Amino acid sequence: MRRLWGGAVIAVVMTTAVTGCRTEQTEGSSGPQETGASGAALSAAEALPVKGRAPKTGYSRERFGSAWADTDSNSCDTRDDILKRDLEEVKFSGGQCKVTYGVLEHDPYSGKTITYRRGRSQVDIDHVVALSDAWQKGAKYWEPSKRIALANDPLNLLAVDASTNRGKGDGDTATWVPPSKSYRCTYVAAQVAVKKKYGLWVTSAEKTAMKKVLTTCPGQKLPTGGNPTNAPSRFRAR
Repeated sequence: MRRLWGGAVIAVVMTTAVTGCRTEQTEGSSGPQETGASGAALSAAEALPVKGRAPKTGYSRERFGSAWADTDSNSCDTRDDILKRDLEEVKFSGGQCKVTYGVLEHDPYSGKTITYRRGRSQVDIDHVVALSDAWQKGAKYWEPSKRIALANDPLNLLAVDASTNRGKGDGDTATWVPPSKSYRCTYVAAQVAVKKKYGLWVTSAEKTAMKKVLTTCPGQKLPTGGNPTNAPSRFRAR
């Protein structure tokens, strides 16, 4: 369970499709909650605004605030929140925040099962919409609080195999999709959901790629949930 700003509680759940691109909600599964009418992801992708990619000039990770801020005020940083959400057999050190061990069952990007041990980079927390990609498609012009919100929004975060994630870099759907074909519809739907929620645009090639994936699973639902699109006022980008 996660506390949203203001004290509300939300359960954030998703499961990877085991055949094709169909997904279901399952207690303890990874990723954001899926709701919406049949075909919502494809419709949302078609409605995203199209513009050219802006220059990367001025981008740095620090423009999205300190890494893994506790924006939901639950006294745990965002990275540990996502590890607790997405891993099984979780063990902690010094309370219920610092995750020291867990198992990533069926990594969504590679399909592998990976053991997480703190200090060893076998599991990454991926920004589904990369921050530099967001910068070039609208985030450059936002207030700092909105960039901090995007960087720490559970809707945009996923525990994944580190080596596979490094191959993604800051790619969008036009340049990278997960090697695991069964997860591609879910992955693209998550990118669409984040870009819709935050008002980011897509390139023409990106929209074409999104639609190509989602037309193979026309019933794919659009994920929802996560945090508000502005971080609390106490957070400021450096």
